[in-house]
Amino acid sequence: MVGDGDERAPPDAPELKRRRKSPRLAEAAEREAEPEHGSGGAPEGGELGVLSPERLTRPPIRACRAAGSSSNFLLPENPAKEKAKDYDGIEPKKQAGHQPSVHAPLKESKADFFEKNQEHHSPKPQSRSKFRDQPSIVKQSQQQSQRLARKDGGSKSGFQKGWTLLVLLIVALAFYFWWTGMLTTSSSRTTQILQVFRARMDKLKEMYQSQDPSLWRITHMFLEKYLNVSQLHTKPAILLFTAGQEAEKALRCLSNEIADAFAFSQNVTAIKINGADKAEMDSDNVKMEVDNQLSSGFSEGKKVAVVHRFELLPAGSTLIFYKYCDHENAAFKDVALLLTVLLDEQSLRKSLTVPELEEKVKDFLKTKFTSSDVPSSYNSMDTDKLSGLWSRISHLVLPVRPEEGLPMEGCT
Repeated sequence: MVGDGDERAPPDAPELKRRRKSPRLAEAAEREAEPEHGSGGAPEGGELGVLSPERLTRPPIRACRAAGSSSNFLLPENPAKEKAKDYDGIEPKKQAGHQPSVHAPLKESKADFFEKNQEHHSPKPQSRSKFRDQPSIVKQSQQQSQRLARKDGGSKSGFQKGWTLLVLLIVALAFYFWWTGMLTTSSSRTTQILQVFRARMDKLKEMYQSQDPSLWRITHMFLEKYLNVSQLHTKPAILLFTAGQEAEKALRCLSNEIADAFAFSQNVTAIKINGADKAEMDSDNVKMEVDNQLSSGFSEGKKVAVVHRFELLPAGSTLIFYKYCDHENAAFKDVALLLTVLLDEQSLRKSLTVPELEEKVKDFLKTKFTSSDVPSSYNSMDTDKLSGLWSRISHLVLPVRPEEGLPMEGCT
C-alpha cells in the first residue's frame, strides 16, 4: 500500500514538502484549508472579502493531500485559468450540485478594488462639470468687475466733466467781466484823449486861419485813429508838411503845435529833431544820432516825433527812416512821425493838386540827395534808394500857407 501511495504521489512531492517549511506558505495553507474542511459554505464576514492588492495579485494556492499520506501539499493554480475566469465575469456561474468556489469572493474583492481605484482616480461627472463651468464663472466675474469699473469710471468722469465745465464757465465769466471793464476803461480813456486833442486843434485853427480846411480835416481824421487806445495799429502815421520860402515860420510852428497837441493828449512830450543843425555833420554819425533819438524816445513811451527841415539832413542818414516809416515792418507802429520840407520856391500856388504837390516835393528831394554837385558824403544815396524812401514818407503830403501875426521870437 505504501508502494501504491508512492506511485500515486506526484513526482515533485519532495519539492512541495520542502515548500511547506516556509512559514508564510504554511500560514496560507492553513487559511485555505479551513473553508474546505469547514461547513462547506461561503465565507462569512469580511476576512476574505477585504484583501490587499498585494495578496490579490498572486495566484490562489490550493491545498491537496497526497494519496496514502496524512500530510497536505500546496499546488498553485494555473494563472492562465484564473485570468480567463476574471475575463468571464465578476461573479462565476454556479454549477448544479457543486458548492460555490472559495475564490469567487476573492475575484469580487479584486474587481471591487480596481473599480474603486478607477473611480478614485477618474474625475466624477459633477467635478468635470465644475471644471468645465469654472472658466465661464471666471469670465462672468471679470465682466461684472469690468461693468463695475466702467460704472465707477463713468461716475468719476461725469464728476470731472462737471467740475471742468464749472471751472470753464467761471473763467469765461471772469474774462467777460475783465474784457468789458477793459473796453469800458479804454473807451472812457479814448474819449478823454480825443476831447483833449480836439480842444487843442480847435485853438490851432483859430491861430492859423490861413490854412486850407482840407489840412485840418485830414490831420484830424488821420491822427485821431492813432489816439484810439483800443484799436490795434499795424503801421505808424506819417505826415509830410511842405511850404515855400514865405511860409518857413508857419511850417515850423504849425508842425510843432500839431505834434504837441498829439503828445499832450496822451500826457507825453514830442521828440523834436532839427535837420538844419545836422546839415554839416557826417552822414553816418547823423544816422546813428537820429536812430538813437527816435528809438529811445519811442521806447520810453513817447508817441510822436517831428523832424524839421528833412531836406537838410545828409542824404545817407535819411535811410534810417526805412526803419521807422515802413508800412509793414516798422519798428514802432503806434506812433506818429511829422516831417517838414521847405522848398526853394518862394510860394506855392493854391491851385496845386495833391498829385502835383507830391511830384514837386519828390523832384526837389531827388535834386538835393542825388545831384552830382553834392558833397561826396552823399554818395550812399541813389535813385533806387530814394524811390524806396519816398514811398514810405509820402503817404500824406500837406501844403502849409504863410501866416500873419505869429510871434516874433519864433517857434521852439
